[in-house]
Amino acid sequence: MKDFMKEALKEAKLALDNDEVPIGAVIVKNDKVISRGYNNRQKSQNAIKHAEIIAIEKACKKLKSWRLDGCDIYVTLEPCPMCAGAIANARINKLIYACNETTSNDNLCKKILASNRLNHKVEIINDDRYQEECSKILSNFFKNKRNNKKDEV
Repeated sequence: MKDFMKEALKEAKLALDNDEVPIGAVIVKNDKVISRGYNNRQKSQNAIKHAEIIAIEKACKKLKSWRLDGCDIYVTLEPCPMCAGAIANARINKLIYACNETTSNDNLCKKILASNRLNHKVEIINDDRYQEECSKILSNFFKNKRNNKKDEV
């Protein structure tokens, strides 16, 4: 089996190279990556350009359908509420993520995806094999941002 989380991590590193919050996502169908995405909010100046949203948009375009039946999404960080909703609305089968969102630590993504208001249930898997690496990339990114702000003052 292919290591799709490693592919999502490559996307996160592309985001980092572009001075974006280093989160990456890939969508897989029939054991093949059909779309990729990484955060692009700063460059696009668009609040919804999260890795998951970009990957979902590309997958919908490729499959010519808003229903991503039979697809799984691999993400380096537990999705935010907006992305969790998009994952459910796109009818994605499985969400596999590498590290937990530790700043809130409230399991909001899981709560959203388990909501009885949604008629589609997404299987959630925390694949922690790359948890340390993904977490470190994120924490170093924000640490560097804070240090650069101190230098500007």
